[in-house]
Amino acid sequence: MSLSGSREVSSDPVVRNDQECRVSSSFSLTGTDLTTDRLVLRPWSTDEIIAVLGDGRMAHWAEDFPAEGDRVIAGFIAGQSGEPGEHGHRLIVERESGLVVGSISLLWPPHDGALEVGYGIVASRRGRGYATEATRALVEFALSSPDVHTVYADADVSNPASVRVLEKAGLHRWSEDATTARFRIAAPDLAQR
Repeated sequence: MSLSGSREVSSDPVVRNDQECRVSSSFSLTGTDLTTDRLVLRPWSTDEIIAVLGDGRMAHWAEDFPAEGDRVIAGFIAGQSGEPGEHGHRLIVERESGLVVGSISLLWPPHDGALEVGYGIVASRRGRGYATEATRALVEFALSSPDVHTVYADADVSNPASVRVLEKAGLHRWSEDATTARFRIAAPDLAQR
């Protein structure tokens, strides 16, 4: 994987590099950035990955970024071979302040048309609906790919806030055990929201 931050965007007629286009009611796409009402979801830069892995700080990060999950993702990205394309791992940027407040990922490529979404918002920005807004946008974007028909996520039942994020983002609980609630949404479900 090249950690240059420059990514090719698919030749799908809905997605073109460096061209803004409307692909849903909840986000727009410019290059590889997804923009919602309050957030920008953009790929990690090489400098950000290096800073996170080296315990550095960048001026455009919220004071409590990165969280432990962000460190795990930075390590995962650094160890990847190949490009994730327009899908993959993104930072969540608060548009108003320009600060990175979390990260969100699609674990690409899809397996049998299904892929997993994961997210995290720093403690100082929780309770504002950012995780739901980011998850909804990335799920809609993922389901616009012809290679994806289902997006799924797991949430610890001991974390009701994460369960609510997935429910509000339109995913449906389809399985649960003593510790984990499993959620998913399929492309036809998206049209019914």
